[in-house]
Amino acid sequence: FSSGLWPFSTLGWPDETAELKKFYPTSILVTGFDILFFWVARMMMMGLHFMKDVPFKDVYVHALVRDAQGHKMSKSKGNVIDPLVMMDEYGTDALRFTLTAFAVQGRDVKLSEERIEGYKHFINKIWNASRLVFMNLEGVQTLQEIPASPSSLVHRWILSRLQRVVEEVDAAIENYHFNQYAQSLYQFIWHEYCDWYLEMIKPDFYGEDPEVKALAQAVAARVLEQVLLLLHPVMPFVTEEIWQKLPQTSGSIMKASFPPLQPERLDVDAEEQMAVIMSVVNGIRNIRGEMNVPPATRVEVVCLCERDFERNLLTSHAAMVSDLARLSVLKVGGVGEVSKPRLAAGMVTQQVEVYVVLKDILDFESESKRLHKEISKLEKEYGNTQRKLSNEDFLGKAPEDVIEKERDKSARLGEKLEKLRHHYDIINTLRESAAAGE
Repeated sequence: FSSGLWPFSTLGWPDETAELKKFYPTSILVTGFDILFFWVARMMMMGLHFMKDVPFKDVYVHALVRDAQGHKMSKSKGNVIDPLVMMDEYGTDALRFTLTAFAVQGRDVKLSEERIEGYKHFINKIWNASRLVFMNLEGVQTLQEIPASPSSLVHRWILSRLQRVVEEVDAAIENYHFNQYAQSLYQFIWHEYCDWYLEMIKPDFYGEDPEVKALAQAVAARVLEQVLLLLHPVMPFVTEEIWQKLPQTSGSIMKASFPPLQPERLDVDAEEQMAVIMSVVNGIRNIRGEMNVPPATRVEVVCLCERDFERNLLTSHAAMVSDLARLSVLKVGGVGEVSKPRLAAGMVTQQVEVYVVLKDILDFESESKRLHKEISKLEKEYGNTQRKLSNEDFLGKAPEDVIEKERDKSARLGEKLEKLRHHYDIINTLRESAAAGE
């Protein structure tokens, strides 16, 4: 027996069987690059010789799984990651999704336990999002029909973004770009559906308007349903479990159709408008974080807009921005119409000047001392890494992975130090202005 005969000898060849007629040639062979000549090329030649046709149309060359340092796994080295142990520890879906997310064509997978644990957090995120949706679907037997163009910007945006993801997923699977398939879903589910959409519709869930609540329930559940279908090929167990609890689903998710693209749901305007709102909210959050403003503290924000588009948008969605960014006051106006606030930290995004008023929020003197102390500590740590990397003995004797870790550490410290110095300068300017009574 020769393994080169595998594609047709297993189907009854040399007899002309029904199996041979139905399954030869097949569509795809999945293999590692290390046996392309030893097996793949021989199957091609044998198929062409005996069957007068190639045995498969596509060959997907998958990556080899190595350890976190890129070394081949070996029992003697003790660097083997046992998939059965990982499944017991983190769940089968987390392991499957990890391998899919790192299945970049032409590159080996550097697998570590930390990466699998990271995608376990992603699955927890899906569970928590599903619990939130189910909690707000109690007593709901039938979801209302979603209009072609809902009046709410938030619903139009998430439905449009869902269509973009359906397009991306279809293209990624068609072209065997499985890492792009995983990353598109990860980005959409975690950073758009969970972090933004579900947060933005909480007031609809808890409000008094039954029509607004019903629409929020329908869209949240429908998008979750579509997401589960998109995820199912790589995350079969969690998606099946959640699918069974959704209203208006029946049978196994395995028998459900893959989500079709709905071009009528694409809404460029909604995506552009939400991009502005999200950018402004992120800007406010970044300033709060950089200036060490406590998360629970509500702050006053002034937005100066160059164009009517951004001004009208932020004015009409002021309640949403205030809720997401934890604001006490939001003032929106054109440049020149509203004065730039004093004692405020600012930034520019999407043609909007965003200022977070820090008067009576921060003690500039104490914050300046805190930053100075942190910078001094970081400078010492950064200096140690720089001295080590300039030491010829260290570079000549240390293993490459140790040197690489030190370089990564130095780069991280340098970046953090640069940011802290920038914030220190801002705080000192505000401190001086406050002292001068401006």
